[in-house]
Order: sequence, then structure tokens, then C-alpha cells
Amino acid sequence: MPEPQWDPEPGRVIAWGAMGIRLTANAVFRPLRTALPKGRLAVLACCCGWALSMAIPRTALAAGGAGAAAARPIAKPILFNTPEADAICALLQVFPTNNPWNTRIDDWPLHPDSQAIVAGIGADKPLRYNLDMAFILVPPDQRRVALTNVGYADESDQGPFPIPDEMPIEGWPLSRPTDASGRLLTLDDVQRDRLNQGGDRHGIVVDPVNRMLYEFFAVRKTDAGWTAMQASVFDLKSNALRPAGWTSADAAGLPIFPAVVRYDEIKRGLISHALRVTVRRTRREYVAPATHYASRLTDRNLPRMGERLRLRRDVDIRGFPSEVRTILAALKTYGMFVADNGIEWAISVAPDSRIPVMHESLRRIRGSAFEVVVSPGSVGATAPADGK
Repeated sequence: MPEPQWDPEPGRVIAWGAMGIRLTANAVFRPLRTALPKGRLAVLACCCGWALSMAIPRTALAAGGAGAAAARPIAKPILFNTPEADAICALLQVFPTNNPWNTRIDDWPLHPDSQAIVAGIGADKPLRYNLDMAFILVPPDQRRVALTNVGYADESDQGPFPIPDEMPIEGWPLSRPTDASGRLLTLDDVQRDRLNQGGDRHGIVVDPVNRMLYEFFAVRKTDAGWTAMQASVFDLKSNALRPAGWTSADAAGLPIFPAVVRYDEIKRGLISHALRVTVRRTRREYVAPATHYASRLTDRNLPRMGERLRLRRDVDIRGFPSEVRTILAALKTYGMFVADNGIEWAISVAPDSRIPVMHESLRRIRGSAFEVVVSPGSVGATAPADGK
């Protein structure tokens, strides 16, 4: 493991261990002695009055160190809305640090048509969120299964895939429907779409040991096995994009998991990656890291798939609840990618009951609070309106 940086900025990743485990700086010094529940241990390091403190499964450390052959970090599938998943996700390096999802854009220049594009999305529309993207963590030896009836086979990755029986479907468990008798549907009912509700039905599987991501669109369980309209595999150790023109489980050809707001991030008060956002109308173009468009419209005042939006630096976020401030701070620092067609200004949040309700607070932010940015050196880029 490389030597930590001295006097690091709060929240900055300062060291990496095996399996992509990342250590982040705390702004407040913590004592070296700490009490942790059985089965966990503290990893503590000090430098110039700074400290690192985190709890991770004991087997995860063993697997990342000399005992890798004797222990595995995950023995069975773990749902996203659990303390075990929180601990693993908090330490998982999702894509390299120089990946677009992890790149700060707070000083990027404006797109020359920023104001027109924001107006095309809806300057008066509110910021919102969908409690949509559930996921599950699986062990490296998870049994692999084949998919049948893949609709977009030419733009899908080949299986088999490590899909566990417990894989949640988009919205589970918060958007849990009832049948005609008022009975709550089980996960198996939802997986099989017994009410024939349709929808995007995303499924997300993460292998944190091998740092691999598997995402599915319109996925269903049947008596013959799993079916899906599209399947995408992403190597979280790589910056590789999908082939040009290929879609993914998201319309833009982007991964979904790296963009989801998770409970562990809300609790920590730090989101260090870009978010995803849907808009009602997009242009028949895409911009990297997107690889696919999903529109016939050519209006230049509409965003391309992969367009990067940032909350303006002059927006005052001090009066918002802490969980909302965490999201808004990330939107100022990392922004969000246009990833799919849908309701305007809707970001993705894990459907986790531990995350407080944020609808009214987020709706105080309007589309006019955002701007479109481009990477430094892009032709036609301009400085932010405030001149900073």
C-alpha cells in the first residue's frame, strides 16, 4: 500500500489496498482506541493529526492480505440495504480514480450552449429523485447462470452471469406492490412480474472481490431461468467504455451502480462520484463516456446522452438537511451524467428505508440552478457566469 499523503483534504482518497479498498481522510481526529462489534476490527492510521477509522468484515481484510487463500470477503449474497453491504461498499474503489465518474468538475468550463440546454430540459422544473436502483453483492464463486431471450443480443455482453436467487428488481423493497386481495408481493413475485407491470426492471449485481459489475434491463425470473432484454458487464478496475454505438442497461451505454446514491454515503456525509440523471427529451447524439443515444430529435438545445451537468457554485446549500447537502455538494463537485430518458431532473437513490425522505427539500432546487460543463480544452468552452 502506498504511503498516505500528509495533511489530506477531508474526504480525499489517500491510499488503496487490495481488492480496491480505499481509505479516506476524516476531518476530525479520532482516538486510536475504539470499540467495534464482534467480527469487525478497526483500521487506524494517523498522520499530522489526521486519522483513518473504519470497520470492515474481518474476512475481507484477511482476503486482501496474506491470508487471501484462507478466507473470502463474502460467503453469500448480501443485499444493498444492510450494514454488511454498507461496510463493503464504503471501501470499494469503483473504477480507477481518474475515471470520469470519479473526476472533479467543479472548475470545468461551461458548454457554450449551457443556458439553452438547461432551458431545453426545463429551467423551472424541480430537482427530484427516484428510489429505484437496488443491488446485491455476491461472492466471487457465485454460481453463474445463463440468460434466455436477450432482446438486444447484439449489444449485450455474453454470459453466464453470477445472478443470485435473491437479486432485487428495481425499486425493491420500497415500491412493493400488492395483488388484488391486498397481499404484499414477495420478492419472487416481483422477480416474476406476476402483476405484469412491466417497466425498466433493472437488476444490478456487484462482485466486490473481483471488482466486476453486472447490470440487466427488463430482467425477469421464469420457471426456465432468468430472461432480460439487455445485459452489460463492467470491469470496475478499468476505464474501458462499451463499444461505440452500444447501449447498456441504461440508455446512454453507461453503468448505473457507480451513480447511485447509497445509504453509506448519506451516513458518511460524502459522495465522491458523479450521479445519473434522467431528462424527458434528449438529442440524437452522445458524448463520452456515453456510447449510445436514444432519440430521433436533433435540436441542439437538448442534451446529449452523457452530457455533464453541475450545480452552480453560487447556489447556497447551507439551509438544507444534512442528507440533502451531501447530495448537493456532490452535484457541485462531481455533477451528474444524462443517462436515460425519463422525468426531468431525476437522480437515482437506492430504495433504502434508512435514507430519510428528501422530496420537498430537493424540489427547492430548480433546473435553473444547473449548468452544462465540458472538459477543459474543449472547443467553445466558456468561463462560469460568476467569473470564478
